[in-house]
Amino acid sequence: MKRSRIAVTGLLFSALLLGGCASKVTEPEQYSGFLADYSRLQPATSPTGQPVLRWMAPGVKLENYRHLVVQSIGFYPTPTPSEQIGAPALADLEAYSSQQIKAAFGRRFQVLEAGAKPGPQTLVLRAAITGVDTKAEGLKPYEVIPIALVVAATTSATGARDRTTELFVEAELVDASTGQPVLQVVRKGYGKELENKEQQVTLDTLKGVIDDIVRDIDKF
Repeated sequence: MKRSRIAVTGLLFSALLLGGCASKVTEPEQYSGFLADYSRLQPATSPTGQPVLRWMAPGVKLENYRHLVVQSIGFYPTPTPSEQIGAPALADLEAYSSQQIKAAFGRRFQVLEAGAKPGPQTLVLRAAITGVDTKAEGLKPYEVIPIALVVAATTSATGARDRTTELFVEAELVDASTGQPVLQVVRKGYGKELENKEQQVTLDTLKGVIDDIVRDIDKF
């Protein structure tokens, strides 16, 4: 089965495949293209102990910045709803991600309105729930959902399949004065398990991934 591009935008902020030897971080073939350069990313651990890929400009001190302009928090690329993940669930996830991530940064910076002219000591946030390229061993094509959420299957002793949800997020902070990134993060997180391919994915299925990201923003 050919690898197929799975679309979404988006944080995350970070979808994923669960298997016996699934990686805990995003693989290079799963990068969405949201970030211009992935070559500098290195394995790291978030403040709450989650595995991530991260790069930070040498010598940068985030405490030297006072303001933040939110350029984007959404899906990249535009997601395609499916029978299991409908448009309302995608809209709820996008709205929740934007609200919670903005609030978290608002506890550290003065958040300026989108379109505001950035001055000195200002960062610009770009974040997206992103798409991936993936191939699931033993899965039929209809079991791969065309968005940055991947539903993968594991076989139990009884032959029944539990399905694990994963969310991929890519984000960067850019110095508004220079236009250069100062921090980039790529991560994936696991949502709640689904009993079967008929069970609907909702905001509640995935919100825990966003909540983990918010906790890391607060502690970073």
